[in-house]
Amino acid sequence: MSESWRGAELEKAPRNGRVGHTLVSETDAVRVWVISLKPGERLPYHCHVLNYFWTATSEGSAKSHFSDGRSSETSYKVGDTRHYTFGPGESMIHDLENTGSAPLSFVTVELKIGSANAPLALA
Repeated sequence: MSESWRGAELEKAPRNGRVGHTLVSETDAVRVWVISLKPGERLPYHCHVLNYFWTATSEGSAKSHFSDGRSSETSYKVGDTRHYTFGPGESMIHDLENTGSAPLSFVTVELKIGSANAPLALA
């Protein structure tokens, strides 16, 4: 992406541990996030360092742009779930844009216990 705002947002992403819109619960073991995107809305670039999983709570489609220049488009059904694991020092930086015509929502659960990395601070 050549837009300068994307580049500026991407520069801050390694410190952005806000992997959802709303942190609904946090314990010593987990962080639970809700993501809710209207059509055309996007979740800014953020960094995943903890093992986590997400579950789609609505149907729709989205596009993610990754820090390495890749992008992917995905269609979701209610209940779709994906798990991610990161080794020491590993991370993933991406954004999420609702490309569908209806609201798109997820619950994301970060696992603070059992992850190889410490959680990022939340600003």
